[in-house]
Amino acid sequence: MIKKIEVILFNNALPLDVTGPTSVFSTASKLLQAKNVDCGYQLNYTGLDVGQVNLDGDLPMWVTKRIGEIGDVDMLLVPGGLGVDDFIDTKGAVEAVRAAAKKARRIVSVCTGAGILAAAGLLNGRRATTHWRSAEKFTNAYPEVSFDTDALYQKDGNIYTSAGVSTGIDLALSIVEEDWGRELAMQVARILVVYYCRPGWQTQFSPPLEMQANFKGRFAALHEWVLQHLTYKLSVEELADEAGMSPRNFARVFTMETGMTPAKYVEGVRLEHVRTMLEAGECDLDHVASISGFKREERMRQAFKRKFGISPREYISHFAVTEEK
Repeated sequence: MIKKIEVILFNNALPLDVTGPTSVFSTASKLLQAKNVDCGYQLNYTGLDVGQVNLDGDLPMWVTKRIGEIGDVDMLLVPGGLGVDDFIDTKGAVEAVRAAAKKARRIVSVCTGAGILAAAGLLNGRRATTHWRSAEKFTNAYPEVSFDTDALYQKDGNIYTSAGVSTGIDLALSIVEEDWGRELAMQVARILVVYYCRPGWQTQFSPPLEMQANFKGRFAALHEWVLQHLTYKLSVEELADEAGMSPRNFARVFTMETGMTPAKYVEGVRLEHVRTMLEAGECDLDHVASISGFKREERMRQAFKRKFGISPREYISHFAVTEEK
């Protein structure tokens, strides 16, 4: 069965919001057709008017049909980008999206494309996500929508929303898995050289980068030292000694400047080390627990599940990629 996808284009839409997901769907179709299977995805590009549309960066694309003119589709895909506000303000644009959504089995947005869905009233009473920089703006503009400022992507009924830019690829991979199974989705991910596949609950932010941003001042050297000494006990006394401060003063100043207690900080660094190892394919959990400083696998498992909501073994399954036959 061929699943028709309608991709809405508009001026200054972000190219990767369009090409990321469509590359996933196109690659999946080619893999299916290589097996002589008459199924896959058919991509159709529509806009407010027929003619050329210039995506962000002056990338030209050609629209042959107006929004909704191709009729019933399996999926309506709405990208984001700098042109979202102008699109929403264009007469008839929101109404066209609302009408097209009625002909779609699934409605999908990438990045700030969620703002278009919200303006059309399609997200009222639903949970959705969007780029973290636009979450507050959309929350204020559309209070009927529950925006999750952290998740990579959300599914609520037949509406799928994803966070910033590259997360559209993660969402598209999850849709391929939903449609054709995990094996095909993994093959697509390998061809596109991306992780298979970041789960929707994974944070939009890079925790290591967030920590580095918090440690630009007096504790920057301490942060680097901790990264090199995860197998140490890393007690308040050890950290204070390395920072050249008394334990009591260190605990007070550290918490005030970083927004976290020393204990929470150490656990967070260790968990990020664990996650990096699991994503790299390390499956010996006793070994991971040992070199990340948790000592025991059970202690690591409890901390990991408390932080991420799943066990390390469940997390491994999200990144397991089998060899192609």
